[in-house]
Amino acid sequence: MTSAERASQEEWAAEVRCLAAARDAVILAHNYQLPEIQDVADHVGDSLALSRIAAASPATTIVFAGVYFMAETAKILAPEKTVLIPEPRAGCSLADSIDADQLRRWKAEHPGAVVVAYVNTSAEVKAESDLCCTSANAVEIVAGIPDEREVLFLPDQFLGAHVQRTTQRHNMHIWMGECHVHAGISPVELRDKALASPASELFIHPECGCATPALWLSGTGDLPAERTHVLSTGGMLDRARRTHAPSVLVATETGMLHQLRRANPSVVWEPVNAKAECVYMKMTTREVLLRCLRDGTTEVEVDVEVAARARRAVEAMIAVGTSSLVAE
Repeated sequence: MTSAERASQEEWAAEVRCLAAARDAVILAHNYQLPEIQDVADHVGDSLALSRIAAASPATTIVFAGVYFMAETAKILAPEKTVLIPEPRAGCSLADSIDADQLRRWKAEHPGAVVVAYVNTSAEVKAESDLCCTSANAVEIVAGIPDEREVLFLPDQFLGAHVQRTTQRHNMHIWMGECHVHAGISPVELRDKALASPASELFIHPECGCATPALWLSGTGDLPAERTHVLSTGGMLDRARRTHAPSVLVATETGMLHQLRRANPSVVWEPVNAKAECVYMKMTTREVLLRCLRDGTTEVEVDVEVAARARRAVEAMIAVGTSSLVAE
C-alpha cells in the first residue's frame, strides 16, 4: 500500500467512525468481508457470534457487514434495535438452497423428526426448525438429540456429512444444499497442495466439498492425520494462535486469511483455492458502507411472529449443555 493509499484509507476510516458515532451504531463485519471493512469494524467474527454481540451491545443501531441472513439473525436476537445491512443484494447460495415451503414438505415426509438448521438460513426457515447450529457446535447439537428421534439436517450437505460421520447417526437425513464457494474447493487440489507443502498444517472448513474426503485421506495416510484439522472459522482462529507450523493451507473463503494473518503473523497462510471468494461478501465496499452510515440504508425487518419462532430455535441452540432441548 502506497502512502497515498494509506492516507486515503485512514481518512475513510475516520469518516466511518464519525458517522457511526453520530448514528449510535456498532459495526459488525463477518470474517469473509474485505480487509478494509474488517479493519474498521468494532467486531469481526462468524455470523452467530456477531449476532450475539449485536444483542448485547448498548448501541441502538447495528450495521452488519455480511450477507442478508446474518442481518436477519441479528434482528431476531435484537428486535428492539435498528439493524442495517449496507448491501441488501448480498445473498447466500447456501441459505437460498431451501425455503420454508420446501422445509414444511420435508417435515411432512418425516413426522416427529427433529429439524436442525444451520444458522446459514433465512428467518422463515429458522422459524420452521427446532434447533439451530453453527459449524462449531453442529456435532454437539445433533449428539444431544435422543437416539430414537429422526433428524432432518439442513441445508449444507458437507457439514451434514461431517456431523453424521462424527456422531455415527443412522437416522439422520441431510438436505442437499451447498455453499458454491466452499463446494468449489476440491479434494484433488487440497491433496496436491498438501503434497507440495509437506510441512504445512491443513485448516478445512466443514462446509467445504473437500472436508469428508480430507478426513478419509488422512485415515489412509494420503494426508497427514496429525496436521489435518476440520475447523469452524472460530476454531481456525483459536488454533492459529497456538500453531507452531511454518505454514498453513486454508480451505475456506479467502477473506478468512486476513484474520488468520493478524492472529499469527509468523506463519505463512495460503489458500487452498485462491479463487474461493464469495461475490456477495465482497459487495460491501468502502463506498457502500459510507452510504449506509450516511443514509441509514438498508433497514432489515423480520415479521414479529416469524422472529419469535426463529428466536426459539436459536435460543435452544444456545441452551445446549444446560438443559434437555427436545421434548418427546
